Amino acid sequence: MARAATTADVFNAIAESDRRDILTLLTDGESAVGDLVDRLDLTQPQVSKHLGVLRTVGLVHCRTVGRQRLYRVNGPALRPVHDWVSTFERHWNDRLDRLDDLLTELQQKEHTT
Repeated sequence: MARAATTADVFNAIAESDRRDILTLLTDGESAVGDLVDRLDLTQPQVSKHLGVLRTVGLVHCRTVGRQRLYRVNGPALRPVHDWVSTFERHWNDRLDRLDDLLTELQQKEHTT
């Protein structure tokens, strides 16, 4: 089976750890490519390539100020990831609630014996 292109959707784009690192850095606000290069252990061409992928799938917006391109996260584009991860959060919260109930029940039994 052929591997999906990294620009096919948000999930494929964030499958690469360097792109997740870039998104994490951009949560602090807009950054220029040079600023991201300084904060990551990547070269300028690598950062630019990753930003290109993130931009193609709509995860980042870019605006030009003079000769600089400033990138920022497009939060709404992360919605599919949030929705998918939320299903696991609900599942684990339910399981942890049941575990908490069981532990409380066991403690009550222990105190009554």
